[in-house]
Parts: sequence; C-alpha cells; structure tokens
Amino acid sequence: MNILKITKDDVSRRNYMPYLLFGLCLLLWPLLQRVIMNWDPMMGVIDPNIWLLILISLICFLIVTGLCWWLLQSFWMALGLPLLTEMVLSFKKLALWQQLGFYWASFALLLLAAVGVLTAIV
Repeated sequence: MNILKITKDDVSRRNYMPYLLFGLCLLLWPLLQRVIMNWDPMMGVIDPNIWLLILISLICFLIVTGLCWWLLQSFWMALGLPLLTEMVLSFKKLALWQQLGFYWASFALLLLAAVGVLTAIV
C-alpha cells in the first residue's frame, strides 16, 4: 500500500508561496513601467499606468482571496462543521436533480457576483 506522506518541509514551503507571489507582484510594479517606457519612448504616461492598474487589481484579488480563505477556515472551525471530505461524500449521496440544482444555484450566484463586480467597476 502506497501512502502519501507530507513532511514539515512541504507544509512550510506551501505556506510561503502566497507571500512569494505577492512579493513578486510588488517587484513587477516598478519594473513593468520602465520596461513599457523603454519599449516605446513616445508612449504617454497614461498608457503604462493601465498595465499597472491591472497588476494592482491582481494583487488586490490575491489579498482578498487569501483573506476570504482565512475567514472561511476560522468560521468553519468556530462553528464545528464537519470536514470537507464528509460534506463531499454527502453531496454525492444526493439525488441527481438535487446535485444539478446545487450546480445551477452555484452558477447563478457566481454570475451575480460577477455582475456586481462589473457594476462596482463602472
């Protein structure tokens, strides 16, 4: 029997990946403007900033995603809810029409969230 073993090195390396990605995004910010300005010296000041806004939005997305994941874990542990594997097994025991209804409801909520984000931007 082949059992997957996770060492402490794997866990500690996994915890540093979001911080490394965040640091890389922060380092790309000033470098990206210089690269764009050197690529086309006639480019206006506003054009390179659009790329920087995209990078800032990526950084904000990563921060909000990490914060939501941390809050979800905190609430999950505080409420004493069952493990995620138990919930997946319970979902698989549902009837097909119930699973399909859950998928449609998840899709509708995702679509409404996307519309809300687009309305907030405009």
